[in-house]
Amino acid sequence: MTMASSVRWGIVGTAKIARTLFLPSLREAGGEPAAVAARDRDRAVQWAAANGVTRAVVGYQNLIEDPEVDALYIPLPNALHGEWTIRALRAGKPVLCEKPLTGSVAETEQVLAVARDTGTPLWEAFAFPFHDQMARLRTLLAEGTIGDLQEIQSDFHFLLSDRDTNVRMSTVLAGGALLDVGCYPVRLARDLFVSEHNSAWAQAEYDAGGVDVATWGCLNFPGGRHLYLSCGFGRAGETFSRLLGTGGQINITNPFHPTAADTFEVRVDGREPVTHRGAGPNQHSFTPLIQHVQAVVTGAEAPRLLAVDTSLGSALALQDLASAAAKTGT
Repeated sequence: MTMASSVRWGIVGTAKIARTLFLPSLREAGGEPAAVAARDRDRAVQWAAANGVTRAVVGYQNLIEDPEVDALYIPLPNALHGEWTIRALRAGKPVLCEKPLTGSVAETEQVLAVARDTGTPLWEAFAFPFHDQMARLRTLLAEGTIGDLQEIQSDFHFLLSDRDTNVRMSTVLAGGALLDVGCYPVRLARDLFVSEHNSAWAQAEYDAGGVDVATWGCLNFPGGRHLYLSCGFGRAGETFSRLLGTGGQINITNPFHPTAADTFEVRVDGREPVTHRGAGPNQHSFTPLIQHVQAVVTGAEAPRLLAVDTSLGSALALQDLASAAAKTGT
C-alpha cells in the first residue's frame, strides 16, 4: 500500500463529535481530513467547508470505496455502526468506529467476525486507554500504591438540551444514556480489573419513548470486586471516578477525556494526598489513539487494543445492565 505523506482520513457522516473531538485531534496527530460523506450533497459541501475538510462526498459507500482515503472514522448513530463498519472492513479500509461499536451483542459479534475474517484493523473509539493518564494510573495500581483495587465508582453525566431532536433519544437508532456514556465506566472497569463481569444489577429512568435518560447500577467482577456506575442526560457534566483499594484511593476528575484543568488525586492511608495533572503531552484526548491508528496504517506499529480483543466484553456488560434495568426500571 502506497501511503501519502500523512494518513488520509474519510469521515462517514457529519456528527458533532467529528467536529469537536475528532478533527482537532486529527490535526494534532498530523493526519489529513481528506473527505467527509453525507447523504445530502449540500450538507456534505457545507460541512466540509466549515470544518476544513478537503472534499465532500455524497453517499457513505462512495467514500468507503474512494481510493484517495486510507482510513475511515465512523461517527454515525449507534444503530448504523454495524452496517457501515462491515462495509468498510470488507473494502479493506482500517476503521475507527465510535463507541459503542454497535447497539447489541448479536450485531457486535457480526462485526467482529467480519474483522477477523478480513483481517482489516478495527478500533472502537475509546480514546482513554491510549492516553498518558491511563498509563500512569495503571502504573500506580501495578506498583500497589493503593493496595489491591477492590471497587470503582464512575459517573458520566451531561445535560442533553435538545432531547426532541437528538439521535440519542431514539430507540430505533439505539440511543439512551447507558449506550452513549455508560459504556465509558464499563470499559474503564474491564481494563483496570483486567477481567470480565460475572453479574449485574441496574435501574433506569425512561422517557415516554422507552429511552433510558439515566441509568445507575453495578457490575460484579471475580474476586469480590465491583463497578458502581451512574450515567445520564439530565444534569451538568460530570465524569468523576474513584478507584478504591485496600490501602487507599485515587480520585479522578475525568478519566475519559482529560484536559489541562483535570487532575487525579492519590490518597494513601497515613500519607498526605498527592495531586497529579490529568492531561498528558497532547492537547486533545483523541490524539494518542489517532496517532496509533496512523502508525498501524503506515506500518510503523503493530496494532493493539483492537475491537476484536476489547469490544465484546463491553457489549455483554451493557446488555446485562440494560436487561437488569428493564426488570426494575422506573
